[in-house]
Amino acid sequence: MGRKRLIIGITGATGAIYGLRLLEEIAALPDWESHLVISEAGMLNVWQEHGLKRKDVERLADVAYNPKDIGAAIASGSFLTEGMVVAPCSMRTLSAAANALSDNLIARAADVVLKERRRLVLVTRETPLNLAHLRNMTLVTEMGGIVFPPVPAFYSAAKTIDDLVNHSVRRILDLFGIHSEQLARWEGMKDERRQDA
Repeated sequence: MGRKRLIIGITGATGAIYGLRLLEEIAALPDWESHLVISEAGMLNVWQEHGLKRKDVERLADVAYNPKDIGAAIASGSFLTEGMVVAPCSMRTLSAAANALSDNLIARAADVVLKERRRLVLVTRETPLNLAHLRNMTLVTEMGGIVFPPVPAFYSAAKTIDDLVNHSVRRILDLFGIHSEQLARWEGMKDERRQDA
């Protein structure tokens, strides 16, 4: 198969930086390639939060698809990938994945990843959560997907928003066997901190 393929979806929730940073991280890995789909609402958020146009984001990916192209390569299970990350993942896309509603390429690709028993990671961005959101998260989890709200890890001693974003993105990549030496990992509480507590 050559390079490993990771599908990245960007949908209409705040936090486009997670998808953009994933694309940047994958681009730095010679053995991996990114396959990108951005929804129309996702593109609105990219523009609002970063002032980027579709072509600017698509340049970060190895392959980019139109979200309406249901006949694209990633719409078939015979197209081999390591899985998919939707970052950020809107509650609409969560619902589509939970209920196999394949009405656009992001939802179809997520459905394919689940049916092929590959890894699906949904970086959900919403708060507070209503019961429908929680039930959809349960459905996705029961099918083998991973719901990954980008919750800050304060133990990492992050100093900037970028630090927080990078920590979450590198934890997401951990799930695909991509381990970064730059990721601050928990190694237990230091003895002097225990004594002071």
